[in-house]
Parts: sequence; structure tokens; C-alpha cells
Amino acid sequence: MYYHASAIGNISELQPRISNHGIPLIYFSKKRENVLVYLSNAVEKYCKETGFAYTGTWKKWGPYGFDSDGIIRLEEYYPDALKTTYKGVAGYIYTAENIEESDFPIQIPDAVTSNIPVQVTGVEFIPDAYEAILEAERKKLIRIMRYKDMPEKMREWNRKTIRDEYREAEDHPEYRHFLKGFFQGVW
Repeated sequence: MYYHASAIGNISELQPRISNHGIPLIYFSKKRENVLVYLSNAVEKYCKETGFAYTGTWKKWGPYGFDSDGIIRLEEYYPDALKTTYKGVAGYIYTAENIEESDFPIQIPDAVTSNIPVQVTGVEFIPDAYEAILEAERKKLIRIMRYKDMPEKMREWNRKTIRDEYREAEDHPEYRHFLKGFFQGVW
């Protein structure tokens, strides 16, 4: 089974879209819990909530990694990041039984891509992405590193990375707006 998250309902066929990699792809995971993080994009949500007008492709904010055992680990890089990003956000998890995988190499555990349309075989409505993430954490399918528990060494890395990300985001004013909004102490 393959899983794909979307804010859009009533999809019967998933279509490739221009990805972060600059080519049309559909991203899937072989684990349902791994797609929960894609139900909301912190950058897009913050910009819309603060009235920041933008018509380009939204930069993605992916504050996650994987532990050595392959379990997804969400990381809060600012206080209450998970709640701010996911609380009250509804979406859909689509399933596909079979996909034709693309040749595009992806370095994400349990992730696969397709560059051709994929028939949807099932859909699950998620009324609150935050609650779904917390439920997956309770079931030990997701690990969360909360901001308050982040080691100082990681906070230092975070501050440097945010400054670098800001400098490199000249073509993404929406991303700069997001970074300025949540990382005021970094500058």
C-alpha cells in the first residue's frame, strides 16, 4: 500500500506536479504515519494567516528526519511548532495499491515517487492533523522532539541554518516572511 497526503478532497487520480526537485512527481510513502507531516505546510499556513500575499510556488518546511530504526522524527524548531502548523488542519490521506515508480532517486526512507498519474484506491479524511500526529506518537509510530527538549548544540545548529536559509531564499519572499516571523531571535 502507498500513501499520499493532500489538503484537496475528492481526488480519484493523483497527477504529477512540479516538486521541490524541479520535476513533475507524485510522492508516496509505504507508511501512513509518514505522510501526516504533509497535511500542512508551515510556510504557506503562516503567510496566509498573516495576510502575506504570494502567488508563486510555496517553499516547503519539512522539520523531520528519521531515527536509525526508520521511524520518522518530527522536530520543533520553535516553540509550539507542531500545534501552530497542524492544529485544526484537515486533509486527506489517499492510498494506491500499485504505482509505477519513477527512476528519480529519493533519499527518504520508505518513500517512492511516480512520474505518471496514479489511480486512488482509498481515501481517509483527517479532521485534525495535529491530533492524528499525537495519536501516531502514542502508538510509537512517530517520535517528536519538542522545542523545550532540544539540546543546546542542536539549537545552535538551528540558528546558523536559519540564517543560511534566509540568505539563500532571495527568490522566495514567502519563506523569508515565515523565517522572520518564527525566528526573530536568530537575527
